[in-house]
Amino acid sequence: MSERIGTVPELRSAYRSGATTPVDQVERVLAGLAERDGGPVWISTVPAAELRARAEELTRHHDPAALPLYGIPFAVKDNIDVAGMVTTAGCPDFGYRAAQDAPVVRRLRDAGALLVGKTNLDQFATGLTGSRSPYGSGESVFGGGLVSGGSSSGSAVAVAAGQVSFALGTDTAGSGRVPAALNGIVGLKPTRGLLSTAGVVPACRSLDCVSVFTTDVAGAVDVLHAARGVSPADPWGRALPARQANADVPATLRLGVPRPEDLDFFGDDGQADRFAAGARRLGALVAAALPVSLDDFFAAGDLLYQGPWVAERLVALGDFLRAHPGSVLPVTRAVLETGRRYDAVDAFRGRHRLRELRARVDRLWRDIDVLVVPTVGTTFTLDEIAEDPIGRNATLGRYTQFANLLDLAAVTVPNGFTEGGRPASLTLLGPAFSDLTLARLAAALTEPTPVDAHPGTAAATVPDGGVAAPGPAELLIAVVGRHLAGESRNGELTGHGATLVGAARTAPLYRLYRMDTPDDEGLPGLVRAAPTGPPGLPIDVELWRLPTSAVGALLAGVPAPLSLGWVRLHDGRDVLGFLCEAYAVGPQVEDISATGGWRAWRTAARR
Repeated sequence: MSERIGTVPELRSAYRSGATTPVDQVERVLAGLAERDGGPVWISTVPAAELRARAEELTRHHDPAALPLYGIPFAVKDNIDVAGMVTTAGCPDFGYRAAQDAPVVRRLRDAGALLVGKTNLDQFATGLTGSRSPYGSGESVFGGGLVSGGSSSGSAVAVAAGQVSFALGTDTAGSGRVPAALNGIVGLKPTRGLLSTAGVVPACRSLDCVSVFTTDVAGAVDVLHAARGVSPADPWGRALPARQANADVPATLRLGVPRPEDLDFFGDDGQADRFAAGARRLGALVAAALPVSLDDFFAAGDLLYQGPWVAERLVALGDFLRAHPGSVLPVTRAVLETGRRYDAVDAFRGRHRLRELRARVDRLWRDIDVLVVPTVGTTFTLDEIAEDPIGRNATLGRYTQFANLLDLAAVTVPNGFTEGGRPASLTLLGPAFSDLTLARLAAALTEPTPVDAHPGTAAATVPDGGVAAPGPAELLIAVVGRHLAGESRNGELTGHGATLVGAARTAPLYRLYRMDTPDDEGLPGLVRAAPTGPPGLPIDVELWRLPTSAVGALLAGVPAPLSLGWVRLHDGRDVLGFLCEAYAVGPQVEDISATGGWRAWRTAARR
């Protein structure tokens, strides 16, 4: 099996150190495409010879430090134009060969990024499931028949499967957030207009956004910086105001948390539990957490498909629907045709209602800076979606479809797994142009180093195979407590020649405990969850490269009940790591698993 492609920060670091080149990475990309299992991720890909030529040109003629996305492989959703490639929007009969790149694609290529191809989507970006495409239905990388989410299904899966470092999607009702949630990755939905929608097949032109998928928040911010800009061809474009060029620090923020009565998990207790745990972790990072009503948000969201905005989809597609009655999937046609119910009076009535709701929501931002919601209230399999494609699609959009109507920015991040093994996710929302503040808070929740507001300064995060892999005389070791960078026993690692790779998470198989010590700081113990006890959770760790010759000396200094053993990471790899024997964690020992990690627990404990 081919190795996963590294994250944006990882590849940047590796290129600048000379550890790899774009030529090397392209061969890994091509190997991954060759080994794909036939799943409907890609609609078209750049010819191998062309991709190799671009990588060779970058390697020979460009300085890795001069281009912010030098050699970073990426994909775009196939409703976004790429010069010389066919744009299908998920409908073969609609396809046309684009004469030029969409401005957002051109900016990424000018920044040094390597385009790999165009990805599958719910037809005409109408749907949140990934199952509405003649090119095949998308399945989540977690398998089990779980839907991939849509409409940006292929883009999310390509990133989550490690085939590219980042991908562009679009987001009108949640298409850049729901697929991120169902594949355990980051989905950044910028403020409308920050990323140009010129060269994008419209869904609802007044609401459409280009979105970004990555495995880490830092990489998403880097892509946002490289891609944003106002295009003369885009009347909807907006520049980032100078006052918003810096991100607010999480500890200064006021977090809005939905009232319990406003939350509906559709009978999914696992998602309810994960949201509660995630909201607690966020609350420990901010200055205050306040209860918020979601009534106005939901009322705005209902206008999208139960109001005149669905008619806006016919502006771009009405003529095609009439001319090609057999070319559109029945479920897609059924959604689009509902737009014919509305007239100009309905349109103005809807605009007036939305203005009232937006005014009330705007006043809310006087009291809070960020709102956290579940990304999805529950999950579905492909079979379950087939039973009720429109109703269950609406369920998936419950917490997403109001964002663009209310002119909000959003960042979606993973939030562990339910006891049943389904992925959970959080979405952070804020007013227009709060993108960088949201990203910084999201990074504080998921990564050890905060995201800076400027490109190229964020640290590497969750490592994947290849770039983060140890050398022939090294191994990776997972560190969970006092051996973390900057902690009291970190010198035992550095003294043996260990070097920091970055942050990661365990698979959801472990519990983390704090055992008492004479210095009152406590000793963290990572224990594999017992079948009869509380379920395991993902725990934050650091990965360090350690010379194999130093393992014995390091082990000799590890105090009981700790030991070195094999730890399963979120991406399925097993690495050496610090574990605790189960006998030491009886009922009197504090279980800090829900905080997600040692540093997060200590931050909360100090408040």
